[in-house]
Amino acid sequence: MTSPSPLLYDTYYHIYNRGNNRENIFIQERNYEYFLNLYFKYIAPIAETFAYCLLRNHFHVLLRTRAEEEITETLTRKPLGAEQYLSQQFSNFFNAYAKAINKAYGRTGSLFQHPFGRVPVTTDRQFWNVIAYIHQNPQKHGFVKDFREWKWSSYGIILVEKPTKLRRDVVLDWFGGKESYLEMHQQWVTDANAKWFAEDDYD
Repeated sequence: MTSPSPLLYDTYYHIYNRGNNRENIFIQERNYEYFLNLYFKYIAPIAETFAYCLLRNHFHVLLRTRAEEEITETLTRKPLGAEQYLSQQFSNFFNAYAKAINKAYGRTGSLFQHPFGRVPVTTDRQFWNVIAYIHQNPQKHGFVKDFREWKWSSYGIILVEKPTKLRRDVVLDWFGGKESYLEMHQQWVTDANAKWFAEDDYD
């Protein structure tokens, strides 16, 4: 397997990963919320998040890594280079979650597949389709008949006014409002269309 490109500052990415050997990374309902809390603890300082979906053995997020100056102005010391620092934050997040799962369920070894998937998102069309694709995943994999019913997805969060750590405002501005957001989600994102932003889909 070739090494993935290093993460860059101020770049939009579709990030995804799954359990090692397709093992479930969420064993009980409480694991999903714990995962999200850890995610925002480790990733919010280095990235804005626009969408997510957590499934039993994998997850997807759409984010923008912050510009270097956005990050360094909140730190007491200058971080390592882009490849090291941004990737290290993801590594710290994965390790913290894996350590908690291993302790809780008496398992050992790596929980996540390495390296994690990352595909740059460079156009408006990609942005719209990645978000719809992420939200449609639970239906695609047969977890629910209608992806709108899946609890651990940001689909509904974008539509309500409750406080959230997601950049809901950016998402709705990018779609041009709630009506366009809803309309785009009614159009199924096929595997063929997803190949340019999801290089290896997960089952």
